[in-house]
This record gives sequence, C-alpha cells and structure tokens, in this order.
Amino acid sequence: MDFTLSPSQQMLVVTARDFLGRHCPPETAQRLARDARGIDEALWRRMAELGWPGLLIPGDLGGSDGSLLDVILLVEEMGRAGLPGPFVTSAVVATTLLLVARGQPADRLLPALAAGERIATLAMVEGGGSFDPESLALCCETPGRLTGSKLFVKDAHLASDLLVALAGGELLHLPADRVGIAWLPLDTLSGEKLFELTFDAVEVRGEDRLGRGAEALAAALTAGALARTAEMVGAAQRVLDLAVEHARTRVQGGRPIGGYQAIQHACADLVRDVDTSRGLLYLAAWKASAGVPAAADVATAKAYAGEACLSVARRGHQIFGAIGYCEEHPLHLLHKRVQAASLDFGDAGLHLETVARAIGLR
Repeated sequence: MDFTLSPSQQMLVVTARDFLGRHCPPETAQRLARDARGIDEALWRRMAELGWPGLLIPGDLGGSDGSLLDVILLVEEMGRAGLPGPFVTSAVVATTLLLVARGQPADRLLPALAAGERIATLAMVEGGGSFDPESLALCCETPGRLTGSKLFVKDAHLASDLLVALAGGELLHLPADRVGIAWLPLDTLSGEKLFELTFDAVEVRGEDRLGRGAEALAAALTAGALARTAEMVGAAQRVLDLAVEHARTRVQGGRPIGGYQAIQHACADLVRDVDTSRGLLYLAAWKASAGVPAAADVATAKAYAGEACLSVARRGHQIFGAIGYCEEHPLHLLHKRVQAASLDFGDAGLHLETVARAIGLR
C-alpha cells in the first residue's frame, strides 16, 4: 500500500503551511482568540481566493472538486497554526450537510459558500450537551413556528445561514436574520466563539426544509469529527516541534536539556502520540472519502486523538516549565484548542460507544 500524498495534496500542504506561517503567526492567532468576532476579514478573503472554502464543493457549483481527505490535510495545517474562524464550521460541516441534502436550498447556497461570501453553521446540541442525533427533542411542523433553543452553536455571530437539526432526522435551513432568532455568547477558555441560539415562534416555511435529513446530518457529524481530530493532530504536531526545539536550545546544568534522558523519553512519547493519532486520522479520512464504511474508524480516531493530543499538550508544559503557561507563548492556546476539539462533535465516551457497538458489545 502507498501512503504517500498525491502531488496535488503535497502542494496543498506546502501552500497552506507557507500561507498560514505568513498570515496567521502565533501573535495573530492569540489576538483573534481575544477578539469579540474572532475573525480576520482580510485573511478570510485571502483564503477564499485560494479556493479553500469551496474545497469540498463540485466545480459546477463554484468549488474545487476536492475530497474529504484533502480537507483534512488542510485543516491539520490550520490546527498547527491555531487558525481561528469559521472554516470548519462552514466549509466542512455545513458544506458536507448541504452536499448530501442537495435540493433547491442547498444548491442555491453552495456557490456562495464556495466563494466565502456566506457562512453557515450547524445548530444541533440541546440541553443534554450530546452530539447523538437520538438525543434531539426540538421539533417543528413544516410550515409552522419554531420555539426553543440550541447550545454551543459555533460562529453564530458570523453566520448568514443556520442549519437546524430537529428530532426525527428533520433539518431546516433558516436565514440568520429571520425574525425571532437571537443569539447569546457563551464564555470559553479556548477563545472559540460559541453561542446559545433561541427561537421565539420563528416562521418555518415549506422551502426551509432540507431533504435526506438523517443521512445529511450523519455525514456532517462525520466530517466534523474528522476535522476536529485534524485540528488536534496539527496542534499536537506544533507542540512537538516547539518542545524539540526548546530541548535543543534550553541549557540547564551546562548542557541542553535534550541531553537528559528524561527529556528524551518525554519527546519520544510526544512523537508516538502524534504519529499514532495522525495514522488513525488518515485511515478514517481515506475510508470516508472513498465511500467505505468508516463509522468505527472515525470514532477510533476521534477518541484516541482526544486523549493522546491532550497528553502531548500536558507533557509539553512539563518540558517547557513556567514559560509554557504564559499567554505570550503559543503552547497555552494550542492546549486550549486541543481541549475544545476533544469535546466537539462527541467526546471520547460517545465515540467509544460507537466502537463498542462495531465490535459487537452492548
């Protein structure tokens, strides 16, 4: 088997690393984490010029005809840079949902998403905090009126379009400015922008309903889980790179600390955790891209990386010592992003349940 990236994928990774290194250095990532909007509009436009928001979208709808594996490679580089903004929210999760749902609302929205002119977000989680579709209770007749709330909706303040998941596999596409919709910001440690959405007798029209709801939501959750895993792997790789460089240059006791066996073992543990997480991620992304059943592989990758990449971040703090806890150092933000990504689109417990069912456990 050949695990080498294709020439186009290699070019995508090299281009992304160079672009993000120039336009999203650690200082920019940290500034935007503290910013109320959390997005650099000029940076988003540059990304749109590169075709990144439309990477998953077919060429006849204004996209780049890329695969899910291509997107995962790109998001890994974004995780490495700590890139803020709605890319995963809109260009991965919402786009995947609309590509599966298709129909008039989806086909009308996808070209604008590909151009970066509109931003869409998924509103799913309710009071229980679960990403299990069976936990959804909010429902609405179509046409009718929607009343209720959704929690942890990412980038709702930037979104022009809301994709609302309801009980029974129903999906709605609602303009974010429709009368009766309001959002309340939630405090986060990671700097990610999460909101509570409330619906107060919001009008729901027949054309707002998206088809193939259950199938589209499942595909979106798979894409979201893989994308967040890629962010964790990218962030953990950055922690590894920083830790190794620090071990080479930090002198203590008359020699670099990398000369001490305890630090060498710690760095070796980082390599093991990062490489294993990446291998599981690429396998799951390849299967999902190829249309091969991949539920257990996606769950394995997400659950493992959630624990392993957090271990990388924690061990990184031990290697760096006090400086790693300062906000001026990138380690603290990378750690927080890994922590947030490990919970998004299902924590380890939810995904291990999927693995257990796949091997016949009840």
